[in-house]
Amino acid sequence: MRVTQPAVNFDEFSVAVPKLIRYPTLRQLAERVQSETLKTLQAPPTPTLEIPASSKLYGTSVEGTSNSVRLLDSLYQTPIADASILVAITHERHPKLLLTRRAAHMTSHAGEVSCAGGKLEIGDGNNVVTALREACEETALPPNKVQLLGQLPIQISKSGMSVRPIVALIAPDLALVPELGEISRIFWADFEALLTQPTVEYVIEYTMQDQTATLVTPSWQVDGETVWGLTGKVIASLLETGFDRQFEWYYRLQESGLYLDR
Repeated sequence: MRVTQPAVNFDEFSVAVPKLIRYPTLRQLAERVQSETLKTLQAPPTPTLEIPASSKLYGTSVEGTSNSVRLLDSLYQTPIADASILVAITHERHPKLLLTRRAAHMTSHAGEVSCAGGKLEIGDGNNVVTALREACEETALPPNKVQLLGQLPIQISKSGMSVRPIVALIAPDLALVPELGEISRIFWADFEALLTQPTVEYVIEYTMQDQTATLVTPSWQVDGETVWGLTGKVIASLLETGFDRQFEWYYRLQESGLYLDR
């Protein structure tokens, strides 16, 4: 665990207002993700939680303040997951999705492609702070350069951890730096290519609980990297929520043809 620079503040959140987003693709994504996130507020019998006094909205227009407060309230209501990731998309005409490759020496998911993020730490308080803190630690992404869109459904990792994806827009010109203790590379996926290109089957020798099997699973090929597993499922969930894009996601044992749960 690393110590975040004291100057970094994770208690001030900016929420994107869809009608103020210039680009149609991103505007639709923001509307759909926020709509799904706000459904949390309609779910009884969970009581509405007040946003802590230490948390502030900044960079949000008067027009969007009410909806933004409701969105944050919904995010605060959400049960805290074991880990959270930041699904960060650049706010520009041709948006890109931030991806990382985990360092080869990591004890879990070594060398795999992931979104910036990680495990809950004491003091985080909610999934948004976990995602922003981990993204800052892993890529030097300043939290005050992030505009929240909302969240996606929980995903379960191969190790059984619950992972909450937090979706956000970021500035396109940020100078990000990989924290080499955890991240070996930062790269970008063309968002519109993800929307239009089909997935391709990926064959991998995978070891779990001292047993090795040959798995066949959908993937995207991005800048020489293979995006599969939980990260692939998160992207599929994002595209389904935002654009009704349907994917069949599976893990099939090549020799037997049997399908695994995840």
